[in-house]
Amino acid sequence: MKKINTSAYMPTEIEVENISASKVQISAYPFESGFAVTLAHPLRRLLLSSTVGSAPTAVKIEGVTHEFDSMRGMLEDVALFIINLKNIRFKLKGDEKRVEVNYSFSGPREIKGSDLANSHIEIVTPDAYLATINEDAELNFSLIVEKGIGYVPSENIRDIVGDDFIALDAFFTPVKRAVYEIENVLVEDNPNYEKIVFTIETDGLVSPIEAFKNSLEAMYSQMSVFNGILDIAVAPKSESSNENVELAKLLQSVEELNLSARSFNCLDRAEVKYIGELSLMSETELKDLKNLGKKSLEEIRQVMEESGYPVGYNFSEETASLLKKKIEDLKSEVNEG
Repeated sequence: MKKINTSAYMPTEIEVENISASKVQISAYPFESGFAVTLAHPLRRLLLSSTVGSAPTAVKIEGVTHEFDSMRGMLEDVALFIINLKNIRFKLKGDEKRVEVNYSFSGPREIKGSDLANSHIEIVTPDAYLATINEDAELNFSLIVEKGIGYVPSENIRDIVGDDFIALDAFFTPVKRAVYEIENVLVEDNPNYEKIVFTIETDGLVSPIEAFKNSLEAMYSQMSVFNGILDIAVAPKSESSNENVELAKLLQSVEELNLSARSFNCLDRAEVKYIGELSLMSETELKDLKNLGKKSLEEIRQVMEESGYPVGYNFSEETASLLKKKIEDLKSEVNEG
């Protein structure tokens, strides 16, 4: 006999498949019919607009007056130079939100993204092509790079840069692709529950997991405005989304830490397969791993610290218990396979 529900079914499962360092597939289920697309669509929009990135917003080229100009001695015209420039992914170092940098190149040479790196700027796509200048030619230009979110057209930038600068369309988002599919899943003989499958790809500035986390935080932050007057009571289970994203990261293979071969092999021999196992360990337990040298110990410590879940992380009892069970289940599945 089918029952009539008095509350929506709460999704409990999340799966993460790391396709590459910059591409991931995240699945969550089961959702009530219609709920999956209701959540997936705004999350996709936020994925493309809520994560902070860096982009060139204006350029000033010596001897050039407008974007349709040409420059003697440079293979590309200015329009193509600007297109190539916008295809290079920048990252501002430190806490700076805006920098102006100057470049000077003499030919003959080919200029790539890596040639633009300096003490203020890191280049995420070092092999990206910019321009080629001929012998006896010089290319001198100034570039304004800023932090921002989403996409800002050049019309909105033109008024805040000098008249001698060419304003650029700024693509700040580090998310290159965010798509989702809705699939049906079976729950208690009912095939009408739904599963969201996100595919997220970034340019390498941030990880896809971090971008997904940012979109969730942005959604919660935007919705919190209603709580100010409505005093909305949220069931404790609703916190599971953040916990699931946290667990997804902790249940990734230690291969994702990009450790040296020596450190990875030591963990592999000790049957330490998942990032969460290291976070659950105490410093003493890590030191006691067989054949783990001082350099490997320090490398693992540092990498785990950077991950946000250092060795000996102070989990709540509930999270620690759930994480241990998930790891045990994963290892059992591997052994059975």
